Amino acid sequence: MNPHLTGFACTQCSETLTVEQAVYTCPRCGGNLDARYDYAGIARDIDPAALIANPDRSVWRYAPLLPLPCPAPPQDTPEAADLRSHPLTTFGASPLYRATRIERALDIRTVWLKDDSRLPSSSFKDRASAMVIARALRAGVQTICAASTGNAASSLATLCAGTGIQTVIFVPRNTPEGKLAQILIHGARVYAVEGSYDDAFDLALQAAREFDWYNRNTGINPYTREGKKTAAFEICEQLGRFGQSGPFRAPDVLVAPVGDGNIISGLHKGFKDLLSVGWIDHMPRFIGVTAALAPALYRAWQSGGESITAAPASTIASGISADLPRDGVMALRAVRQTGGVFVEATDEEMLDSMGILAREAAVFVEPACAAAYVGLVKARQAGVIRPDDEVVLQLTGSGLKDARSALQASAGRLIHIRAHIEDVRRNFGF
Repeated sequence: MNPHLTGFACTQCSETLTVEQAVYTCPRCGGNLDARYDYAGIARDIDPAALIANPDRSVWRYAPLLPLPCPAPPQDTPEAADLRSHPLTTFGASPLYRATRIERALDIRTVWLKDDSRLPSSSFKDRASAMVIARALRAGVQTICAASTGNAASSLATLCAGTGIQTVIFVPRNTPEGKLAQILIHGARVYAVEGSYDDAFDLALQAAREFDWYNRNTGINPYTREGKKTAAFEICEQLGRFGQSGPFRAPDVLVAPVGDGNIISGLHKGFKDLLSVGWIDHMPRFIGVTAALAPALYRAWQSGGESITAAPASTIASGISADLPRDGVMALRAVRQTGGVFVEATDEEMLDSMGILAREAAVFVEPACAAAYVGLVKARQAGVIRPDDEVVLQLTGSGLKDARSALQASAGRLIHIRAHIEDVRRNFGF
């Protein structure tokens, strides 16, 4: 374990637990747990310039700010060799693209796209799965289970393949075929549950208790947030390098899609960590984008409180479809504490945004990921994003995971002709 990790604290009642006591949620009130660090010690002991000069470009180079080191053991054994060359221990440094055409169209000084569709399973969720698997390997876990709308499950199955850990996945029956194919091909045992994501979530909880499996579920396992925060570390490192302003630099605004809330709470934790050790000088304003047809979190935002009431979700964006956001309270705090806002995206707006991001910025994303662009446009129109802001959109999943939505978004663009040059000529208007 990281010697600077001091333990975990409940986000609801502030109960403190040791690393050994922190398994899932708070045993006192059931609230989510948050890792705590000796930030003064990290600032004293770690040189940020030396950290990013490390030739290892994986997420594990941030070990001083993570609960666990890289899971590849140093012993000269076949198992160690397997892990040292495994995606689990080598992934990270997803690209950060500048979207100049979008900047001009929306009159924003700088817009960056953090493209986590380039991670091993083509999803941001690899960050969380890697940390959970590292914990499982250290504890000698043989089986990990998870409930997912697709990406968390495919990520877990992908990164567990070749480690000796079995994965058991619970997904809603309407999970997109691309995500199902990825989960199945990596050897997971998959149960398609007749019901919603929340039904699958509750069944995974019950199965983990009944069969003593390790549960990866978002909002239950505190290591998921610790993995997801690495995206914030990479963003600040990449901005520091591009701007030649030092090892780390934070943007003015961060836009992220929100379903169960764990992505935006993880990003918030990452920026807070960097601010706490003095490696950045401000927090970005957070804009969380929810699906209009998954309204529970947006309604809680409008109410001004932290009470979240379940509401049926029926959005096409499976990645942000949740009846009851399991990390919703921390998502609300991430937005409120940074002076940001929540924005809703309709299914039609997400489909349109898939095409805009593909044509204007050369990135192919799924509907849940395209929600970030909807949020960018609406926040700019409302004046929440200003012309002189530097904005980062967190892109979370590949469009290949939901090809059906991509085809729907491109309806009418396919042109059927005979194998004759005259048909091409007429179509082009020659």
